[in-house]
Amino acid sequence: MTRITILPGDGIGPEVIAEAVASLRQLSVQYDLGLEYVSHDFGGVAIDRHGDPLPPETLAACRRGDAVLLGAVGGPQWAGLARTPETGLLELRAALGLFANLRPAKLLDGLAHFSPLRADIAHGADVLVVRELTGGIYFGARRSDANSASDLCEYSRGEIERIAHVAFQAARERRGKLTSVDKANVLATSRLWRQTVIEVAAHYPDVALDHMYVDACAMALVTGPRQFDVILTENLFGDILSDELSVIGGSIGLLGSASVGSEGPGMFEPIHGSAPQIAGMDIANPAGTLASAAMMLDRLGFGDAAQALTSALEYTLLEGCRTRDLGGEASCSGFGARVRENLRAGAGRMTAHRELIAMNRGCCG
Repeated sequence: MTRITILPGDGIGPEVIAEAVASLRQLSVQYDLGLEYVSHDFGGVAIDRHGDPLPPETLAACRRGDAVLLGAVGGPQWAGLARTPETGLLELRAALGLFANLRPAKLLDGLAHFSPLRADIAHGADVLVVRELTGGIYFGARRSDANSASDLCEYSRGEIERIAHVAFQAARERRGKLTSVDKANVLATSRLWRQTVIEVAAHYPDVALDHMYVDACAMALVTGPRQFDVILTENLFGDILSDELSVIGGSIGLLGSASVGSEGPGMFEPIHGSAPQIAGMDIANPAGTLASAAMMLDRLGFGDAAQALTSALEYTLLEGCRTRDLGGEASCSGFGARVRENLRAGAGRMTAHRELIAMNRGCCG
């Protein structure tokens, strides 16, 4: 059996997770995957029920599992606490050794009109951001008083080397180009980052490496995203750039992510937040969570099932079934149900014939 630890979390988290788990259950039967699931409190809901955003039993379950599927955490009612839902998320990443965050962003053919960029700029964009996840300013020492505050940004050569290897290996499996993003003209940590990445590049002569300052990269992502294949960067820069990149496809609700380490379970989650303002309304977009579930299946070695889920998800979007953030009328549960219908129908075959899709046909409510 393959054990999946489910962390629904807060806000819309339980809603989008429910659709992903339903699809996983269907795939487990179709492909005889032998998946089993256990759900635990995490984030704000865990604070309310246990006084801790990451209860010991939740952490133990994550460590025992083969993968973790997370919805979303956070909300205004927990802001200002000594340990917020976001604190629990940082602690979980550190405890599981999840130092590499992988965020792919791709503009699907036929959905260019949802992008805020001109079609000729956005068309063909397909970028993977590899973000260092357990170092840098988010994990540095903090100091504050009434008149001043400081946050320490610190990286070691070893931390940079291990994330660089992940990025170079990913580029080798894609189009063979890596852009390392830093601020080496100002920051000492960025100068060490650049020097170390250059040294690691010697092990990957088949991958073309270039360097870009973070401000220049932010501009280039919206003026020429096709120039990028894999972007490698540190924690804070990666957080910002990957969120910027996400809107190229039309909605932050479309994209999933994977956080992995050298060993042990990975964690898979949509890149959007908990969106408490729409929680319980059945209008959230579950596509990012479904994409995360597909990444999880692939990481677990279930490549055929992962491709089937990806194909069904893409086909559902292309045939015109879309949630409100994409201008459609589909509910969260209705969108998930349609994905599962397409899974049963054989989404791989349908995706191979996208030219037959009636792009504007509504399909669910």
